Formats: sequence, C-alpha cells, structure tokens
Amino acid sequence: MSVPPPPALRPYQIELINDLYRQLNEGHKKIAIIAGTGAGKTVISGQICAHAEAAGKRLMFLVHLDVLVGQTYQKMQSFGLHCGFIKAGWEEDRDAPIQIASVQTMAQRKWWRTWPADVIFYDEAHTTLFSRVGKAVLNTTHRDAVHLAMTATPERLGKDQLGEHLETLVASPVPSDLQAMGFLAEMKYFSMPPDGVADLKGVKTVRGDYDEAGLKNACDRPELVTKIVREWKRLVPGKRSIAFCVDIEHARHVTEAFRRAGIASDTVEGGTPIKDRQRMYADLREERILVLTSCNVISIGFDEPSVEVGLMLRPTQSSALHFQQIGRVMRISPQTGKRYGMILDQAGNLERLGFPEDIEEYRLPMRKDNGSGGGKPPPMKACPQCGRMVLSFIVKCPECEHKWVSERPMNLEDMVAIYSREQAHQIKDIPTLMEIFRDHRRRVFKSGYAPTLAEHNFYEHCGREPKASWYLGSIFGRRPTWEQQDAFFTYLQRSAKRIGKGSDWIVREFEKEFGPGTWEKMARMKPQRARQ
Repeated sequence: MSVPPPPALRPYQIELINDLYRQLNEGHKKIAIIAGTGAGKTVISGQICAHAEAAGKRLMFLVHLDVLVGQTYQKMQSFGLHCGFIKAGWEEDRDAPIQIASVQTMAQRKWWRTWPADVIFYDEAHTTLFSRVGKAVLNTTHRDAVHLAMTATPERLGKDQLGEHLETLVASPVPSDLQAMGFLAEMKYFSMPPDGVADLKGVKTVRGDYDEAGLKNACDRPELVTKIVREWKRLVPGKRSIAFCVDIEHARHVTEAFRRAGIASDTVEGGTPIKDRQRMYADLREERILVLTSCNVISIGFDEPSVEVGLMLRPTQSSALHFQQIGRVMRISPQTGKRYGMILDQAGNLERLGFPEDIEEYRLPMRKDNGSGGGKPPPMKACPQCGRMVLSFIVKCPECEHKWVSERPMNLEDMVAIYSREQAHQIKDIPTLMEIFRDHRRRVFKSGYAPTLAEHNFYEHCGREPKASWYLGSIFGRRPTWEQQDAFFTYLQRSAKRIGKGSDWIVREFEKEFGPGTWEKMARMKPQRARQ
C-alpha cells in the first residue's frame, strides 16, 4: 500500500513554525506551541518532527494516552519518519531518531533516561508536562534539550501553570480568525435558562473541578436525561452528535434514553478496544448511529469532522476541558455538507467559562493569574434580597440573613439560543437583538442587580445601545400582575438605594417596564391594596 504524501501546510502553520525557529535562534529552549482545536496540531507537530529528523536530531515525543500512540505514529508515517516506541505492546527501536513515548510506560522503563534526545516534544502539554515523568524529563534527565510544549488549551486546573516552566510561546490564530479564514465551522449555541441547568449548589470542588460523585447526583437524573433527548429532537434532529457525560453510567443512561426514543446511539468507554472505537466512529460518520456518548473519551484525540452537535451534560470548571469539548464540533467537513457546529449546553459551561470565539489572544498563564485554580475568580452570587455579592457556596447572607433554599424545582423550559460576544457584535436582526437585551434584563432582575447593569452588559455583549421600545414588557410580558408590579417597585427601591438614585429614577425605570402612566396608576392603587 502506498504511503500518501505529507499534508500541505496552511500559510499560518508555516508562519507559526517559522516563528518557532526564530525563537530558537534567539536562544530560547523552552517554548509553548499553542494551536487551538482545528488549527492543525497534527500537521504542525509532524512538520516539526520531520525537520528535526532531516537535521540529524533525536526527538522524544511524549503522549499521555495509549490511544494517542497509534494516532501519533500515523502522523509520523505521513511524513515518512522513522520511529521507535516506548509503549507496552509496541516494538522498541532505540536507534530510531524519533521515539514515541507513553508517559505511563516511561514510568516502568529506565533506558530512555539516558537516550540522547536533542528535542523533547510534549503533546497535550497541559497534561504531559505536568506528569511525574514529564517533570523529570524537563528538570532532570533532559534539562539541556530543547523542550517544545504543544497544547490547544494553555490554562489548566490547579495552581501550577505553563508559564512557570516555559520561557515564551508561538501561537496559531485564535478561533474567530480561523472561522473567518474558513478553517473552522461557524457555531450555534443553545443553553437552558440559568435556573434550568443541573443544580450544583451541593457539589464540592476537588482539585480545582467539581467532585464527580456530586456531579453524578446533580446530572444523572431521569428528568435531565429525558430533557436532553427532547431538546435534541426539537433543535437538531438527524444530526451526528456526541455527548459529554459525568461518568460511564451516566453515558449509558443517555444512550438508553436515545434508543428508547428510536434514535440509534452507542457509548464509547475508556476500556473500549481501539478497533471497537474506530468502528463506532465510522458508524457515526456513516450515520448508522446518530448519537455517541462518553465520559472523557472523546474530549481528547477524537477527530471526526462530520460531527455537528455537542451535548454538554457534564459541568466543569476547567476551561481546557470546556474548549476541547466545543472543539470536537468546530471542525469543517465540506464532504458531508456540514454548515456549522452546534452546542446544546445543559451543564451551564458556556455561561461559566465562555465561548471560543471570544478568545482575543493566547498567552502563557502564570500561577499568580490563577488564585482560584481555573484562571477565574472564585464564583460569586448576588443575594436576591439585599444585592450583596457573596461566595457561591454561602447559604446565609451575612448582610440581611437571607437563606438560599438548597433544593429547587427543576426548570425544564426549552433551551434558548445564546451568542458569544464576537457573534453578537455582528447581529443586525432587530428582533434577535431585542430578545438578547430582554434576556439580560431578566437575568439582572432575577439576580437582584440594578437594571442599569443589563444596559451595560448588553452594550459589552452586542456593541450597541438598546432602543427605548425594547424595555416595555421585557421582564414580565405585556400583561403583568399587580404582584409583579409591586415586586418590581420594591426591587427598584433597593436598587436606587444601592446606586444612589432618587425617586425620579424609580419612576422612569418603572414606566420603562410597564408603560407611560403606570406609575401614577400604581401609586393610586397601592393604598387600596394595603387596606385589603
């Protein structure tokens, strides 16, 4: 069988590799290579390895998952490279100029410690570089080598960050630029209302992310599993989909629910043999199944561009995991007529961690940037009674002693479309802009913040001011009850006190929501209501 020619590089990939060599020529020896999902990490790393072999260098290529050894070898073969393996079940060839090494197998073998590598390449560096073996290679056994650390997601959970270990970086264009170039698919996002996602109030954080046992109790619930099947049928029927679940039992429950609904589905597990995985991926590509569920198996190393939909069913605090999962459906697939990727977020991850289109630049994260473990400040919430901001796990407000109810009814409203800042700035459709503004108004009101925050958030999100007509009925609709008007009046009183506004501001804000003359009508009725 003939070996296909090496893949042609895109212009920005050539530029990235040239940037890398400029950094090396300037004397840097520890360099991050940041290339987001779909930027072509496989091609970039393969070309770097080909250049190293052609220059007579020895290179050790570290991977952290067994399944990635075969994928890496296929990549090397496409460039015609000569490889040995440090991996159980693969043939050793210590004379080969490139060694593909599993960090798990390296922990069991010793000969690599003295293998004269000129270059160490860390694949998925946010994991391999921080393994026990990775740290030994970097700091002890091969500290004089050139260290190249490739990742799509530089931020990682925990305090230890790439910036503590590397000197500089080179990077591909950010996702929005790759979309503009036609190398990534445009995206559509759908999410539950804020109080309709899994209830995480009782879920502890362990090593920077949600405790899996707590997540299971919150997410693996029949009403949520049934809900995502219903939303799939409503929003994305017939589209190839992958589901990111909490654990394998949750993944199986989701598969069973889809099957009961007459939708062909399967589950890929950590112990699924590689041949069976490949069969499942082919089944998805050929539409013999439409939904493939997993737990942490198709977040990394899964490359099936035809997949159009990602179901986010596992809440996370890890931006790396979050963007890896979205990236699974951002690949272009002209052969299958894929027009865009879609995310159905039942986990609240988009609101918690953001959108790939809103990444403005890549940087090397440092420990000092990351006091809470995920590159974000500690999660906060507003007291709905007095407005004080408190840590999200607080159950009793220190200001007014309001108590949060730990059990809340599950909101099973329909998912709604949501937009990244990059997407929202490009929207021209007035009804869509109006609905985005009204969503900001409803969220701010529910959180107890002053209504001026909705205007600020809308401007930041969409890059324009709301029209005066958009306010009317934005929170309560066109037929508000007396109780709703009274609640809004109380809310405005509290807001005015907090932000230093007078009674004329309260009147204006009231009539923005309920219409001209409604303030005077309410003022007349309020004494009558009080006497009843």
